[in-house]
Amino acid sequence: MSPVRDVQITFDSADPARLAAFWAEVLGYRVQPPPEGFETWDQALEAFGVPPERRNDASALVHPDGTGPRVFIQRVPEPKVAKNRLHVDVRAAPGRQGDARMAALEAEAERLVGLGATRLERHEPEPPLGAGHIVMADPEGNEFCLD
Repeated sequence: MSPVRDVQITFDSADPARLAAFWAEVLGYRVQPPPEGFETWDQALEAFGVPPERRNDASALVHPDGTGPRVFIQRVPEPKVAKNRLHVDVRAAPGRQGDARMAALEAEAERLVGLGATRLERHEPEPPLGAGHIVMADPEGNEFCLD
């Protein structure tokens, strides 16, 4: 049997700092703190010799208690041009069903639109297997589901 491995979720981005702020709010994560001995990332990057124009090349988010996967956001030169082949499901209505579930998803969709997300489509519940979900896109067009 293969060993259990930690995973990191990585997003390609035009603006890692902006996308990190968005996903931190969506997931309840926090931006990874700077290395020990530095109060800010700017101080650390300055000490590491990173020029100012390269200081938004990457950002990372961590779960507040360290239990969830790290989210890494890296700058890439090209824009997103096609549908994601892999996406994030944000569990916004755990344990809820029917109208209560969809109301919770709608409330979260509205909150995320206020943060810069785009609502793409709603899928109604189709029992017994389809509980219903809402497809969204982050500020750079990466699709994700409120599930």
